[in-house]
Amino acid sequence: MEGMQSAFELCRLMRDPTALGLTEAQPLAGGSHCLSRRGQLCPSPAHRHRGRAAFSPFPAHRHPPFRTALALPERPMRTATAPFGAGGSSRMSFRAAGRRGRRRELWSPGLGEPGAAMDRNGFEDRLLPRDALMVRPGRKQSSQKRVSVLASLDDSIGNMAPRGQWLSRTPSSLHRQPVTALTRSFMKPSDMSSLLGTGGQSPLIPHSPGLFGNLSGLDESSWTIALSPQQTGMFANLDMSNMTDSVTMSAVLLREDDPGEAATMSMYSDFLHSFLKHTSTTIFDLVDEYESICSSQVNILGKIVYRAAPGQQKFSKTASVLWLLKQEMVTWRLLSSLYRDRIQSALEDETAFDITVLTASEKTNVDNLFQKDSLVRQSQLVVDWLESISKDEIGDFSDNIEFYAKSVYWENTLHTLKQRQLSTYIGSSRALVTELDPDAPIRQKLPLDDLDREDDARLLKYLFTLIRAGMTDEAQRLCKRCGQAWRAATLEGWKLYHDPNINGGEELEPVQGNPYRCIWKISCWRMAEEEQFNRYERAIYAALSGNLKQLLPVCDTWEDTVWAYFRVMVDTLVEQEIRTSVVTAEEMEELPRDYLEMNWTSEKVFEELQATDKKRVIEENQEHYHVIQKFIILGDVDGLMEELSRWLSKDRSVLPGHLLRFMTHLILFFRTLGMQTKEEVSVEVLKTYIQRMISEKLTDLIAFYVSHLPAELAVAQYALFLEDITDSDQRHHCLELAKDAGLDVATITKTVVENIRKKDAGEFSHHDHMLDTGTTEADRLKIDVIDWLVFDPAQRAEALKQSNAIMRKFLASKKHEAAKDVFVKIPQDSIAEIYNQWEEQGMDTPLPAEDDNAIREHLCIRAYLEAHETFNEWFKHMNSAPQKPSLLPQANFTEKVAHEHKEKKYEMDYGIWKGLLDALTADVKEKMYNVLLFVDGGWMVDVREDAEDDPERIHQMVLLRKLCLPMMCFLLHTVLHSTGQYQECLRLADMVASERHKLYTVFSKDELRKLLLKLRESSLMLLDQDLDPLGYENQA
Repeated sequence: MEGMQSAFELCRLMRDPTALGLTEAQPLAGGSHCLSRRGQLCPSPAHRHRGRAAFSPFPAHRHPPFRTALALPERPMRTATAPFGAGGSSRMSFRAAGRRGRRRELWSPGLGEPGAAMDRNGFEDRLLPRDALMVRPGRKQSSQKRVSVLASLDDSIGNMAPRGQWLSRTPSSLHRQPVTALTRSFMKPSDMSSLLGTGGQSPLIPHSPGLFGNLSGLDESSWTIALSPQQTGMFANLDMSNMTDSVTMSAVLLREDDPGEAATMSMYSDFLHSFLKHTSTTIFDLVDEYESICSSQVNILGKIVYRAAPGQQKFSKTASVLWLLKQEMVTWRLLSSLYRDRIQSALEDETAFDITVLTASEKTNVDNLFQKDSLVRQSQLVVDWLESISKDEIGDFSDNIEFYAKSVYWENTLHTLKQRQLSTYIGSSRALVTELDPDAPIRQKLPLDDLDREDDARLLKYLFTLIRAGMTDEAQRLCKRCGQAWRAATLEGWKLYHDPNINGGEELEPVQGNPYRCIWKISCWRMAEEEQFNRYERAIYAALSGNLKQLLPVCDTWEDTVWAYFRVMVDTLVEQEIRTSVVTAEEMEELPRDYLEMNWTSEKVFEELQATDKKRVIEENQEHYHVIQKFIILGDVDGLMEELSRWLSKDRSVLPGHLLRFMTHLILFFRTLGMQTKEEVSVEVLKTYIQRMISEKLTDLIAFYVSHLPAELAVAQYALFLEDITDSDQRHHCLELAKDAGLDVATITKTVVENIRKKDAGEFSHHDHMLDTGTTEADRLKIDVIDWLVFDPAQRAEALKQSNAIMRKFLASKKHEAAKDVFVKIPQDSIAEIYNQWEEQGMDTPLPAEDDNAIREHLCIRAYLEAHETFNEWFKHMNSAPQKPSLLPQANFTEKVAHEHKEKKYEMDYGIWKGLLDALTADVKEKMYNVLLFVDGGWMVDVREDAEDDPERIHQMVLLRKLCLPMMCFLLHTVLHSTGQYQECLRLADMVASERHKLYTVFSKDELRKLLLKLRESSLMLLDQDLDPLGYENQA
């Protein structure tokens, strides 16, 4: 069977040499070969006349050469031509095609290339390499060869910075391609084959070309590695057309200590604004917007790094931020792609697609497979995603080679062979191939010219890079431009066969795909196994045939390796489906059994990845975003939550802020979809992100994220944040934000006040021997915290309660000025406002007992502060009495006259002083009696006993009575004694001993003894005035 297929293929190629990309041949003078109009060497007509075997001198029993067998067989005549390189998705067009308005070349596998798009000049008009040196200006002078098309790629792809470097040298547009996200219901069978090819891009993966290469080698912890354009060679081909848009901004950012952080600070607010303007029904539009925000920031950071002077330490951080954002961008892309499909799958009944049609073609069966099997479908989405990342890194390098002439296949070898036919040739006689068909070097076991070998090596590396990026169209176009149209044909054979006319119909429709795909795939597999081929050539055909073993050696990064595994997994699952439903058992023998019987799962892929022997892949497998991407691919939300918890418990302070932002919005994404996440982990992520925003002073964003915490925790977190807000306007703004976010503002403000007033809490102490203490910074915080409760009139009752608590503490510490500052914070209309608020609620009952008692306590404190302030004024005035002038014993007349004037002035001043003293004395007496004889039970005594128990408050009020009332009594005695009201001083004993007021209960034994001593002094003064000890006149 194998020999028959090979012979058939070889005969087909003999009958139609155009399948190799060759056109009509012309004989070379004196030689057995000819040069086609495309400038390629091919067998002469004489050889063709002797038999078709002369075209390829392999024995009949051998398989056809691998390269030759890969060319596609002839299609039925009704096959219509299709766009060349149509391996890509029909929904996406590559940027290179049509950019200059060129007509896309047409290609029909097996039918050769039409001449409309090809160079039709004969051999006489084609310049040889030496000739080109004389007539083509701007080319590098060389006696050996002219510059080939491949040389132009060295700076863009061949020398492209490997993934270990930070930035690519290949520019690209930063504008996203407009791609409509389609659900699976729109994935028609006619489009399904596009998912299987290298160029296939799922409609769920929008392409977002980027400016920079892969930064995966830059770990997020690499904050200290210096970066400079000269060191990495980055941006060598950067398109400066878009640079002028933000020159001013970039120049400003360059002056920042950390330009990367400064440039990306806006992302925190951008993400929040995007979240707020989207509903749950547009969640995937939100994710796309996240990706767009990241892409814009990547663009900005790239410009900053490009403009940076070399060797500056701060730009290493900028490069690290750039790498993080690039990883975040592609992670949002992956999330959008996979979860669109998963949500759609959950809404559809997948059994509806489980229909087997015995006469169905390969393409139809695979279309059905993609409809019914989520593993295949989502694995292909992962492949598309990884290819889109690679495509972003490559950019569009096709423009860089447009100014070179179309190259000749192996032009240097051709030139040498042509020169050797001349009698004047005196060059090297080293053995070279004598035939230039694709298999000649292998068949003849002779080398090509060294320069051609270098060209081939570079070309194959570029081709693999393009295939890795899913750009089969571009790879085929490059093959044709380099004179290897036969290789372009080999990249076309993957397409699934489908004949829409098999079931009949009025009109014939074009046949799709390759009817000999099986033979093509076997040839690809065998070629990948041949060690004599270039490693990238083997990798190309390994990727096309699903040969994982030969594909992995060229996969050096995490992305490349995952791509290889998932591409092979999709290929295997598709092949298994085809061979169980279409292909006969005999044809299954051609491919290895372990390939066809491999039981692939996503979990198995990452198990294999963990066991790899490549150190770099193992290291990259532990990077934060790669771990997240793994769990997203697996759909393991619980596993992802456990990993996030491990990161937080390890050292949350070193996690980058942008990673925390991503983690937070990822959790919000899962919550929006209604997915279960581990609540404790979600809470810890949110708390960590909130703390980071507090430290970064992102005040306007905090309330929203706090609102996603549990209610009690949200109150505690926001109250903790508000404690450090001191500006009045800022406080009001923060409360408005909390209200807009749906937070419990009343409870939050109460918690803020309680948190601050309970700081440095000490026991109440007796202050008999203490002097008035000044107000400290801690005291000032407690004073100002009351402002939180006076913004909202509805919180006046709470403001009274909290201010009373703070003032009790200050009074116990004898900080009367601090207590007075607290008191003035309460608006004067607060008591009336409390009653009005109660009445507005339609309540006919009295105020709640707690509010009523708070009002009474507030009045008690006011009475005490007024009495204390009045006493201070009296004491100051008492000690500022005018001094009586004195006359010197030997004063002269003039001095005596002056003394008389001074005495008159003294008497006038004394009269004024005495009048004011009497008024102050009366005032201070009244205010002190108001405290000592406070109505309805006494000072600092609750009237309503039905209030909720507050043992701490009751204890403080009792202690304040014991601390303040004895002192007030002593001060009143001082006033009375100093103003000569001795008899009234003695009446204080009656007041203290009165059972009505029971003031004696608040005096200690020492304080009663002290009071008696003061009363004794007043009695002695009465005795000196010839009165009895109680102030009454003596009875003679």
